[in-house]
Amino acid sequence: MSDESALARPWEPAAVALADLLSRTPRGSKRDGVFALWLTVRVALDLGLAPPLPDRARKRRTGALEKRLSSLTVPAPLRRALTAALAQLQGGDAAAAALALTQLVAPVRDTLGDEAADPIALAARVARSSVP
Repeated sequence: MSDESALARPWEPAAVALADLLSRTPRGSKRDGVFALWLTVRVALDLGLAPPLPDRARKRRTGALEKRLSSLTVPAPLRRALTAALAQLQGGDAAAAALALTQLVAPVRDTLGDEAADPIALAARVARSSVP
């Protein structure tokens, strides 16, 4: 097994799909929304690491996410969903990350469309399947 495959995480396809969508989205609130989703998925990825992150690192990452999200202009329904997801991510475990991602799917689909919601749904499925 190579070092690269040992470092691969199962949710990476979702982050890659969002990064690709970000590069194709014109500037504006939709692009900020996709960027906010990408950031949120990255934090959720980190919460699913084994062994789990130390409490201090988790708090630092969720605090940084909160600060960054506050400066983005995203559609109101998505902002509310991201605020709820952030509160769940601050719980700091894989189950909280799975719940946060699951609850993001519908608002993302309504505000940004299927192309943005499908990677979130994929990440949520993987997260749910990895929770004991």
